[in-house]
Amino acid sequence: QVQLVESGGGLVQAGGSLRVSCAASGRRFSSYGMGWFRQAPGKEREFVAAISTSGGSTYYADSVKGRFTISRDNAKNTVYLQMNSLKVEDTAVYYCAADREPSGSYYYRDYDYWGQGTQVTVSS
Repeated sequence: QVQLVESGGGLVQAGGSLRVSCAASGRRFSSYGMGWFRQAPGKEREFVAAISTSGGSTYYADSVKGRFTISRDNAKNTVYLQMNSLKVEDTAVYYCAADREPSGSYYYRDYDYWGQGTQVTVSS
């Protein structure tokens, strides 16, 4: 089993940057594909980014491509989401998730473990 704890959320002005982190427990972190999702009030949870076990493959939603970067440090059992050029519409609770499949996935139903989320608020 994997436990995930997100951190690093907060309030930032539009155009600014923020990095959120997700620390995982367990010794098999490096065998999980990892993903970031977000959910804004009144909206469904949506895919943001995913990364394969080695970090060699990454995937992004079109809405964040070129602005967000997902990375992982398997030695630290941590996955990151660097968010640049933030927009008001990026405001949401950001969740990290672990997938037993090594490639990661666009689909939230493919993920086996979830963190509790961290709030990111972008002001205009």
